Amino acid sequence: MKKLLALLVAVVFVVGSAGSALAQTPTPAVPEKKADYPAEKKMPVKHAHGTVKSVTADGVVVAGKQKKKEVEWTFAVDPKTAIKKGSKSITTSDLKAGDMVHVRYMDANGKAVAQGITVQGGMAKGMAKTDEGKPAEKK
Repeated sequence: MKKLLALLVAVVFVVGSAGSALAQTPTPAVPEKKADYPAEKKMPVKHAHGTVKSVTADGVVVAGKQKKKEVEWTFAVDPKTAIKKGSKSITTSDLKAGDMVHVRYMDANGKAVAQGITVQGGMAKGMAKTDEGKPAEKK
């Protein structure tokens, strides 16, 4: 009987020690702060201002100046691109060569993708058109 009791105590001791050892196994570290996560890089929004040279259903070519140099940008246009003239939403088919535009865009995979295009109002000074389509007279 003493041997049986000693064996029982030994088994309980081993099982208890194993459970205690398992309970103390470290768990993988979980970041606690947002700063512990890798920073997500947001693509910077860029801006261009110029004159529309040509338009297709999925792109717009704009000529303008950047750092005092004449440049030409080709912007991809997708269904998410907001195109406005005044407060009215328009489509690429409403854009015409010669329109002054401001383009808000991002570089995505080596391609300039227009996020928004705003047609700037007005024409060259002294060239405002009347209802008949003729230049307005200066007074």
